[in-house]
Amino acid sequence: MTPSSGNGADKSLGEIVQEVSEKASLLVREEIELAKAEVTEKAKVLAKGAGVAAAAGVFLVFAVVMLLHTLAWFFVDLFDTVVWVGFGLVTVILIALGAVAGVLAKRWLSTGPPTPDLAIEEAKITRQTLEQQGVERDQVKRSLERSKEQERTV
Repeated sequence: MTPSSGNGADKSLGEIVQEVSEKASLLVREEIELAKAEVTEKAKVLAKGAGVAAAAGVFLVFAVVMLLHTLAWFFVDLFDTVVWVGFGLVTVILIALGAVAGVLAKRWLSTGPPTPDLAIEEAKITRQTLEQQGVERDQVKRSLERSKEQERTV
């Protein structure tokens, strides 16, 4: 073992800089690996959550279908009539709800894309004000030039 490699006090400045550089590089690589592992773990959890949410959505769709089926049979028993009348009433109710939802959606979506109308109006006012100030400055500048010319001619 050489004297310069065993003890930290015996190392030269170059060796110390090299060692710090190597350790910093190692630290950065380990931090990157840690970040990769952390992101991978979080992605796995999110994927599991998305899968369970999709399953819940499928179950809820089937539940709504069964609810509507139950409602149709309820109408059949309530009115003591043939089966198609109950299912027809459920169909009419669904069409009515769909029409109401469509009208509301059209009303809310017909406003167009979200635009910052107030900000645009303020920008126009600011532009007009700045342009007007520019004209006033030009007028003041010309007036000063005229007065200087008049002083020279007198």
